Amino acid sequence: MKISLLFLTAIILFTGCSVSNLNPFHKSRPYYIEGEDIQTVRSSSPKVRYSGGGYTSKARHKATMRTYVVKGRVYHPTYVGVGDTMRGIASWYGPNFHGHQTSNGETYNMYDQTIAHKTWPMDTMVKVTNLNNGKSTVARVNDRGPFVAGRVADCSFSVGKQIGIDKKGICSVKLEVVGFAGKVYRPVAGKEKPKVKLTDFGVQVGAFAIKANALRMQRKYKAIATDKNVIVKSGLSEETAVIYRVHVMGFGSEEEAKDFIRDNNIDGGFIIRK
Repeated sequence: MKISLLFLTAIILFTGCSVSNLNPFHKSRPYYIEGEDIQTVRSSSPKVRYSGGGYTSKARHKATMRTYVVKGRVYHPTYVGVGDTMRGIASWYGPNFHGHQTSNGETYNMYDQTIAHKTWPMDTMVKVTNLNNGKSTVARVNDRGPFVAGRVADCSFSVGKQIGIDKKGICSVKLEVVGFAGKVYRPVAGKEKPKVKLTDFGVQVGAFAIKANALRMQRKYKAIATDKNVIVKSGLSEETAVIYRVHVMGFGSEEEAKDFIRDNNIDGGFIIRK
């Protein structure tokens, strides 16, 4: 069962973003992809459409990679590489959700080659294989779910029909990552596989109960890290009191963020991702 609207609500609560300013049809090259040896998947069927990449905006991609809670359970989206696999039970969803908004901002089309996954990045290309009959097809992640115990993916009607679960409803599947941004990796001798590029690492340099102290810390690190974005974010502590956290954002890698903590002797500093 799909509950994309519930998931979207959870994302908004976690991010504070407005849905209206997230453009799901951003046309630039997806910022989180590395590697050139990928080709757009084509289908001979006029009813089957693949994304050429860029369906998920940069802002929405970041939002859908943040921790979220559905039905009291916490989910931690994770980055993956070509060749990563997962096994479990897959289901499919169709007419009742056709035309509704998916988690990455698209309109769900039951005839598209898409699937829902609880943690893999949006626009990840996945080979879905029915382990009961050996049938397989390639689909693109554009939604979160299914939020049912034991299930690893929710297939569109098109995907479900191609692997033979459109009538039974569920089957055992193997999921394999085969590409990103709506494109499938084609091996080229001597070249590395494309992989997700992690960007925008940050460091929390302090947390304060008094906003003035946080602003003072912000000014300090703006003078130190002139090429970074130093921000103050308010939230709740475990005791539900308001707390102001100071984040230095814009590091290109985890190693760079670690170096910043070490070079500036930041006691209690730790790495974050947005």
